[in-house]
Amino acid sequence: MEFAFTKDQLMFKKEVIRFARKEIVPRVEENDRNHTFDFDAFRKMGEFGLLGLHLPETYGGSGADVVTTVLAGEALGEAGVDGGLTLSYGAHSFLCADTLCCHGTEAQRQKYLPDLISGAKIGCMGLTEPNAGSDVASMKTTATRKGDTYVLNGSKTFITNGPIADVALIYAKTDPQKAHDGISAFIVEKGTPGFEAGPPMNKLGCRSSQTSELFFSDCVIPAENLVGTEGTGFLMAMQTVEWDRSALLSPMVGGINHALARSVAYAKGREQFGRPIGAFYATKEKLASMKIFAEAAKLLVYRIAWCKGQGKPVNHLEAAVAKLFVGDWLLGPSNDALLLHGGYGYCHEYGMERIFRDGRLAPIGGGTSDVQKMIISKMI
Repeated sequence: MEFAFTKDQLMFKKEVIRFARKEIVPRVEENDRNHTFDFDAFRKMGEFGLLGLHLPETYGGSGADVVTTVLAGEALGEAGVDGGLTLSYGAHSFLCADTLCCHGTEAQRQKYLPDLISGAKIGCMGLTEPNAGSDVASMKTTATRKGDTYVLNGSKTFITNGPIADVALIYAKTDPQKAHDGISAFIVEKGTPGFEAGPPMNKLGCRSSQTSELFFSDCVIPAENLVGTEGTGFLMAMQTVEWDRSALLSPMVGGINHALARSVAYAKGREQFGRPIGAFYATKEKLASMKIFAEAAKLLVYRIAWCKGQGKPVNHLEAAVAKLFVGDWLLGPSNDALLLHGGYGYCHEYGMERIFRDGRLAPIGGGTSDVQKMIISKMI
């Protein structure tokens, strides 16, 4: 049981932090304030190799192992990158591109992966619907086979990258009479007649990530845009859970370490009653609690990453525990960071209130905390 990263992994983490602080972080607060997606930063992430870090070199990726890939996400958070951009990165690279890589045909991989890996095109995944959130099998979007085409009808909601995506991986019912076994996956390109994205939603946090509804009205796509075979879509979606519980959680772990480092510096420099506020027990307690969360969350997240990297089946109980812990317990340390900064923490310029807001998505997106508790209780 090895708990250390390799020298190369640690050097790579430093490079990612250096890159992010130079190319992304200077615009983070402005992008959050204006609800602006940073296309330039996203393309630079592609040039740096982050968007296809774990994907095969054949298509322009780097072929990195899972732990290194998850470490890159942690580095982005630790550098101070906002939750909006890391959310868009996760949906693009792991929910869309990875699924195409694992389940698409060779022709599909050659057509879409190079541009997704470089950042020339942006991807999204459409699973959630207005009346089908945690209950995925109740989705109403249909894909009807007509000759050498499929006709899609329905809608999706809360889709990360929805308004800006060039390539959408859409889940729809090819057999409405079946539940999970009736779900299939399809590629729908931007500009396809009958496919339209709604306006960006105004969210509490992760504001630089564009989120919207997707609408399909007699949207005709070639039959060759089916990913995998009919009826296997639900299994594809569930396989993304391994990434959701590792690579998509790791920026939150890094973000708390960023908030902790900022809080320690502030506690040393801010003086009240003739001494630094770090000398007071109330401040020490907050800093200690933040550190405890960061270490515990890190172990849970990297256990999932290690299992996936070793080719071991990820235990659904362990995955649910990791998601629940980060989702629910993130509130405490992010709130402590805000309160430690006092009135400054409440102001946008210090970034603490943004970290607090971004973290409120954690117990909702990718599987609610209530559902994780259902999974945990059922399995024990």
